[in-house]
Amino acid sequence: MGVAKLTDQNTITPQSKYARIERERRYLLQDLPAGMTRADHHLQITDNYMTGSRLRMRKVRDPKTNKWIAKLTQKVPLAEGDFARTIITNTYLNAVEAETLSTIFNSNEIRKNRYYFEYEGRKFSIDMFLGDLFGLVLAEVGFEVDAELENFAKPNFALADVTNNQLFTGGQLSQLTFADIRQEIDKQGLLSLSTSVQTNA
Repeated sequence: MGVAKLTDQNTITPQSKYARIERERRYLLQDLPAGMTRADHHLQITDNYMTGSRLRMRKVRDPKTNKWIAKLTQKVPLAEGDFARTIITNTYLNAVEAETLSTIFNSNEIRKNRYYFEYEGRKFSIDMFLGDLFGLVLAEVGFEVDAELENFAKPNFALADVTNNQLFTGGQLSQLTFADIRQEIDKQGLLSLSTSVQTNA
């Protein structure tokens, strides 16, 4: 008799009472919106996307207080190709748990600074990426219901809506550089001929 093992065919995922639906739109930006500077209050985020899985470990530091939050997250699209609606499950970790997981799993890392910006009554998260992705700036905004998500117009500070572009999902970004992103932006024609994304000085 062979050894029983998990496969995609024999593994089921029961509905979890701890999971929730996250509705978001994601936008490509040239830089921080007008009126904001890099010196504004922000959070420092390190994301580790675990190889071969749908898991991400996030560590968030507030530079003002030097307080940290660590959590293990799974995000799964509700439907294939629909990255605007995902089922998200978070498990919060203490320092020992976070460090233990960091040593066990192979992962690809993303580092970024997150700013918050109010626009037309909604709170946007503005992410300025660091390291290999330095120069990339993305904005995200959340919604409670599908109607709000579907009817929301692109804000005037955004270059393009990239919500359902897999290139701009965290797991994909963790394997790329900003040079790769620029090449794909040109290849996909995301921007008009009069607009270009430049590395932020």
